[in-house]
Amino acid sequence: LQNDSWGKQYSHALFKAMSHMLCIGYGQQAPEGMTDVWLTMLSMIVGATCYAMFIGHATALIQSLDSSRRQYQEKYKQVEQYMSFHKLPGDTRQRIHEYYEHRYQGKMFDEENILGELSEPLKEEIINFNCRNLVANMPLFANADPNFVTAMLTKLRFEVFQPGDFIIREGTVGKKMYFIQHGVVSILTKGNKETKLSDGSYFGEICLLTRGRRTASVRADTYCRLYSLSVDNFNEVLEEYPMMRRAFETVAMDRLDRIGEEQPLGTVWPPPCLLPGA
Repeated sequence: LQNDSWGKQYSHALFKAMSHMLCIGYGQQAPEGMTDVWLTMLSMIVGATCYAMFIGHATALIQSLDSSRRQYQEKYKQVEQYMSFHKLPGDTRQRIHEYYEHRYQGKMFDEENILGELSEPLKEEIINFNCRNLVANMPLFANADPNFVTAMLTKLRFEVFQPGDFIIREGTVGKKMYFIQHGVVSILTKGNKETKLSDGSYFGEICLLTRGRRTASVRADTYCRLYSLSVDNFNEVLEEYPMMRRAFETVAMDRLDRIGEEQPLGTVWPPPCLLPGA
């Protein structure tokens, strides 16, 4: 090429550069004429483009197969950076990690946004399906109006507590009641008497009726998956179903009488704002 024209020299130089850069061979015999050189370079460009498109589409396909896990990993990276920035102690970091593992189980969805985009019949159907075990194990819902049950379920908020967490503390104002989907909790009273509640139980409903303070504490003994119902949402539902308000009040009075009879003589018995339900 020393005595050839600059066009041939630069064409062969470009061919050699592309061969090394794209790591694509040109076959058993090197191109000789200028037409062969340019055709070979064109085929190399087409091949490299197809290969890049294949890799890109394959990567996008793999990521789309489990986008919820990828979203969870991205979210948890932010959490790790947050913990590192604030220099949280190791045991706290471990508890936060375990909470995310049990709360999201490696997948994260914007459930509120997803349900908000659906029609009301579809939304109610999904909520009833997701809470079917809760309804099946809850005697309070067994003979209730299906419309009331659906209205109540749409107001529930999912929460997770770790072993040793106090879900409710004695002396605080009752603003929520809880339904146990899975787990075991202990009701702790002043007399050091413990009552265990498990799947299908509920507690804290009396404070929603009396607006009083809690007279007992509730501690999670295992990882607990609960549904909470705030007092505002509770009253909103009961305004539409006044008969169920009477049913709640009847159950509450029965429990007050039953537990009041168990107290020794001379004991001051205030209306309790947290009683075990089953």
